[in-house]
This record gives sequence, C-alpha cells and structure tokens, in this order.
Amino acid sequence: MYIPPAFREDDPAILRSILRDARLSTLVTATAEGLVATPLPLFLDEAEGPHGTLYGHVAKANPQWKAPPLGEALVIVSGPDAYVTPSWYVSKPEHGKVVPTWNYVAVHVYGPVEFFDDPARLLDAVTRLTELHERPRDEPWAVSDAPEAFIQSQLKGIVGLRLAISRIEGKRKMSQNRPEADRAGVAAGLLGSERASDREVAMLIPIERGG
Repeated sequence: MYIPPAFREDDPAILRSILRDARLSTLVTATAEGLVATPLPLFLDEAEGPHGTLYGHVAKANPQWKAPPLGEALVIVSGPDAYVTPSWYVSKPEHGKVVPTWNYVAVHVYGPVEFFDDPARLLDAVTRLTELHERPRDEPWAVSDAPEAFIQSQLKGIVGLRLAISRIEGKRKMSQNRPEADRAGVAAGLLGSERASDREVAMLIPIERGG
C-alpha cells in the first residue's frame, strides 16, 4: 500500500483498535492460478503472537482454501471513508488550486495463512466471532442457543482460517496535508452530511476542537 509519511499510522494500539472494530475484511491469496479474494468477517486474537492473529472461516465450497498460497496472504481492512469536495476548503476562493479527494482509514495485514477443519477449533472460532458481534445487543444470540447436532452439521460446511500477523501497514488519510483552516472546513462539511460514515470521518480529522 502506498503510504505518504503524513498519512502513515504506526501506533500499535490504534492499529489493533482498527482491526478489532473491523466489520467485513477481504482475504487475498496468490495461487498458481492467480489472485483469489474472499470478503469475510474476522476477529483478532491479540494474545497470540507478537502482532496478534486473525481468525475466521470460509465456505467449504470456496476454492480459495484448496489452492496452496504462494507466499504470505493479505487481509485488507477498511475503516470509515468519505468523499471530500474542494468546496469545503477555505483556500478555494483564495487561489482555486484545489481538487476533490477521498479521506479514509485502511490497514493491510500480512502473514502465513492456515486453513483447518478440526471441529473443536472451528466451533471455538465461530463462537468467538459470534460473541464479538452479538455483544452489543440487548439479548445476544449464542451459538449454544441452537441445537448441538445442527451446529455440528453447519460446521461441516465451513473451513477455518488462521493468519498469524507478520507485519501491518496502516494508513489514516484525514486531510493532514491541508492547512488547519481547510481541515476545519472539511470536518464541518462532513459533520453536516446525512451519511453516518461521513460524520465518523469528520471526528478523525486533526483540528482544534472546542470544549
């Protein structure tokens, strides 16, 4: 991933937070037949390995797990993003030398990927992933709510994956290359958007905030 110095995010705590909050990621592997990609939810085990380990699963019918990967796999994690119009820049009426851009958060995770079908490991991975996304609900659903025989039959249709993280690239492009006044204009413009993701990006832009 191309990361200009102004947009580089190296703070391990922030990178882990982005991975923890990720919803749908993309697993990419290089194979003898070419690149293969699968969108899927993953969870981070921060205690496993120096950089943590990602877990998830794919459908057993998905050919990606059957094709031996050439080298490390790549997981692409996207955070909030938003279109930025030049109209929000205070500098626009001053000289007009402005163009549209996109603000976003992205993390690329690399590491060797392992696929497994052991029922106990699969059940553990599915249970932990479910608990992660059910936790905010008032009445969380649990894997154990379903009949055990049904769950065991469902496990036969998936293959687990484990990616031990070897390195992480983080990018937080939030108008850091613009003057303070322009950044404030972008933040104000995004805060007025009907899109929740736009408002989320607005709060990540580095500006002086009152209160």
